[in-house]
Amino acid sequence: MVPWLNADELSFPPLDQALAEPDGLIAVGGDLRPARLLSAYQRGIFPWYEDPQPILWWSPDPRTVLFPERVHISRSLRRRLRRSGFTVSADIDFDAVIQGCAAFSQRRPGTWITRDMAQAYGQLHRDGIAHSIEVWEHNRLVGGLYGIALGQIFFGESMFSRQTDASKIVITLLIAHLEYWGYRLLDCQVVSEHLRSLGASVMPRAEFSALLEIHAAAEIRPHHQWTVNHEILQNVS
Repeated sequence: MVPWLNADELSFPPLDQALAEPDGLIAVGGDLRPARLLSAYQRGIFPWYEDPQPILWWSPDPRTVLFPERVHISRSLRRRLRRSGFTVSADIDFDAVIQGCAAFSQRRPGTWITRDMAQAYGQLHRDGIAHSIEVWEHNRLVGGLYGIALGQIFFGESMFSRQTDASKIVITLLIAHLEYWGYRLLDCQVVSEHLRSLGASVMPRAEFSALLEIHAAAEIRPHHQWTVNHEILQNVS
């Protein structure tokens, strides 16, 4: 039986109490206030639900991750990066990115980004914890992603694409910047073929949890700011 969270407390059940089916469901209820979300991410737990469901909290086993220094960028992807004609920015229009992800997710059952979730992550963005990467074509937003930065770990939440290759470009450039900034791990939650092509791997939840303890509270590079470095763009392509 999955426990309901106490509205007055921020604690979560131990990870080994998560269900095997559905994979990783660990708790129900609570709220999306910043303190609870941070408490969840620090434990490797994230919300994922649809209206009108209550908030569902997950910690899947195994976990899909990318180590930025081990990423593999194919020759064909490098060519697409050079020839795409896209421009890239960071934290320029977080709200538009999350709206794009919400619209895109309507076509994928189980991944609806509710209004409450958009507001909650918007607050985390204003608090300097949630960040976005945007891809533009002729001043039109054609792709993007957002996630949570804690210590030396970036937790990827969702991404969208309105143009061919925009999603591949945005995650590739995110990884390049994460390595430059000193992040040690990109949490991808669940696996996809594109993530595998970049070098993503799966690891047991216990191993992921151990990495969280090491890196989630670690210091990032001094004077790090969430801005695009154009030298990195040139090196990647």
